[in-house]
Amino acid sequence: MAGANPTPSEYIQHHLQNLTFGMHPENGLGFAHGAKEAAEMGFWAIHVDTLGWSIFLGLIFITLFRSAAKKATTGVPGGLQNFVEILVEFVDQSVKDTFHGRSSLIAPLALTIFVWIFLMNLMDLVPVDFLPALFMALGVDYMKVVPTTDVNATLGMSLSVFCLIIFYSIKVKGVGGFVGELTLQPFGKWMMPFNFLLEGVGLIAKPISLALRLFGNLYAGELIFILIAIMPFWVQWALSVPWAIFHILVIVLQAFIFMMLTIVYLSMACEDH
Repeated sequence: MAGANPTPSEYIQHHLQNLTFGMHPENGLGFAHGAKEAAEMGFWAIHVDTLGWSIFLGLIFITLFRSAAKKATTGVPGGLQNFVEILVEFVDQSVKDTFHGRSSLIAPLALTIFVWIFLMNLMDLVPVDFLPALFMALGVDYMKVVPTTDVNATLGMSLSVFCLIIFYSIKVKGVGGFVGELTLQPFGKWMMPFNFLLEGVGLIAKPISLALRLFGNLYAGELIFILIAIMPFWVQWALSVPWAIFHILVIVLQAFIFMMLTIVYLSMACEDH
């Protein structure tokens, strides 16, 4: 952090800065020392903290669910098995109610999206100074621990969903049917350019809205926690606990919305007009 006693502006900038690795035009390959160097590294710079925490939380998800599956019993289930079964049944019912095609991929995908995004969002409840201070003691200057506050992560997930939308659209309707859907709806063949513009914007808006909705809500929540942290100690306790309780709803809701919109978009892609 800039100085032993940073200003509020420096404190906020530090906590919102990713640990960035890339090729700097002057300093060569390495980690960025500040937002300016990170920007100068360009498009191919990597946010190491976003990738690291995303992979770590994904491994926690896989480990927990694998452990529950291996220890599953028809007798009296344990707490972990109960929890996993409730989640699986909840996601399975959501898919049955919303997805009208036939695919063995959608339910596992929806479960992965919901749990993984929930775990990433849950990192927002870790005290804002705890992990950054811990990593600074280890010599790491920057550590942003909530992957969904990085638009690169949310765009990456939404673009993966977008690729699946294109895949299922072509698989179910064929190339001609997919192109026809983009060019002939809603006003017929005499207004193909207008149809294509209208449908194209709607198609492209799907991944962008998915990414920005999740990013915006979690980034705003993280920013409020940081703003609370620069206030006097007694104010922090008065504000952080109520905000954390309210933010639990946001954490769960945003994971659920991303999952449900994914199911809806893939269901629309599988509908043959």
